[in-house]
Amino acid sequence: MFKEYFKYYKSRKPPPSLKDVMDFEDIPKWYLSFKVKEISGSLGVSDRLNNGLKDPNTWKIYELIDHPGLIFIENPFTALGQRYWTVRCLRDFPFPPNKTNLKEKFDLKVYDQLELKLRWTTLGYHHNWDTKVYSEDDKSEFPEDLAGLSEIIAKKLGYNKFKPEAAIVNYYYFNSTLSGHTDHSEQNLEAPLFSFSFGQSAIFLIGTESFDDKPTPILLRSGDIVIMTKTSHLSYHGVPKILEDKGYPKWGDVDSTEDFDDYNNVLGTCFDGNLWMPYEKFLRNSRINMNVRQVLNDTQQSLSPG
Repeated sequence: MFKEYFKYYKSRKPPPSLKDVMDFEDIPKWYLSFKVKEISGSLGVSDRLNNGLKDPNTWKIYELIDHPGLIFIENPFTALGQRYWTVRCLRDFPFPPNKTNLKEKFDLKVYDQLELKLRWTTLGYHHNWDTKVYSEDDKSEFPEDLAGLSEIIAKKLGYNKFKPEAAIVNYYYFNSTLSGHTDHSEQNLEAPLFSFSFGQSAIFLIGTESFDDKPTPILLRSGDIVIMTKTSHLSYHGVPKILEDKGYPKWGDVDSTEDFDDYNNVLGTCFDGNLWMPYEKFLRNSRINMNVRQVLNDTQQSLSPG
């Protein structure tokens, strides 16, 4: 059934109905479909630096009843945090030693929005799209700030041993899709997988370990986080459609007094209207998805034998 649902939500003419798409901004309609997860403790100032997160006491966290282990956090980012990660994903991450799908050098300012060809960037252990196997000979240093962001959220959810070692940044446009698949390349399938969304909205389908079962459609907005743990890690999932978010952008009003440990003068780009303009244009026409994984088992130091 996954294939049939994917085809339905992918359709342009006619467009799909969204009445059965789970929307966490409409809690009364869906309250029987999830349970609220509680976390304890607040973030200190030092923890919030370079992450752009609101205080965890304000986070709204849910676990889907029909998909045990699938956790949803409704936009825990500040507007400045969303801008920060957008700049990192477009200005910094698509360059060596990281890898992309492009043969030519990426330059956001010289690409017309309809001609953008950047589809993915890999960080840390580089995902091999052919073999689906990681290699100790094919990795680069994992970004310190992205590691910090992932570790803080992991600890708040009780995953104190999580080690961010690989990431794929996907770039979606209004005609983009991601077909149904499972994530099984990592050695440690017990570790959570973190998926961060920025920009336009998406319909996310999450099924089971069988392609024959009915999937659940979920609406993901800018700033939302999906964490796949337990059996959900090996469940089929995909993105059949990118949707225009017609609300006020969640990256719109930035706070110049927000504590931030700036990497490579990212904040200068976030605050300067002229420098920020191409990133604003990208977010209004595209979606960015950062997904972060742990590759090794807790006791491993590398993928090398012995």
